[in-house]
Amino acid sequence: MNPEKLKALQSSVRVGGKGTVRRKKKIVHKASSTDDKKLQSQLKKLSINPIPGIEEVNMFKDDGSVLHFQNPKVQASPNANTFAISGNAQVKQISEMLPSIVSQMGPEGFASLRKMAMQGAEAEAAKKDDVPELEGDFEEESKKEEEAAKAE
Repeated sequence: MNPEKLKALQSSVRVGGKGTVRRKKKIVHKASSTDDKKLQSQLKKLSINPIPGIEEVNMFKDDGSVLHFQNPKVQASPNANTFAISGNAQVKQISEMLPSIVSQMGPEGFASLRKMAMQGAEAEAAKKDDVPELEGDFEEESKKEEEAAKAE
């Protein structure tokens, strides 16, 4: 192909005019900041105030897991009975967090903990009660023992 023709075709393809830079990749803007602004404006309408000094928040679920926030941002409005907790959350089992959360557990938490302990004890008992599979032929062994006893 003729290189001059090729250059002419390339120059006619340019969209922005001479001297414009081609865009290498499309930049996608995150919309999370707008969602956060909308949330903050709604919370401001409820007259929610930040609560400083909270180191951790634990939410106990029915299935025995805990939603754990470390150093969260906590905001509250007592008259609207509304709390907003934001931060990075981790789902953990109660057994992983047991020594440190005993003071935070209410009566329902102790009941679920007792229930989990009972289930664990039942599982251990079931493991101990399992009868091992039989190996070998016991009838032949008993015949050999009877013959040995008769021979004596």
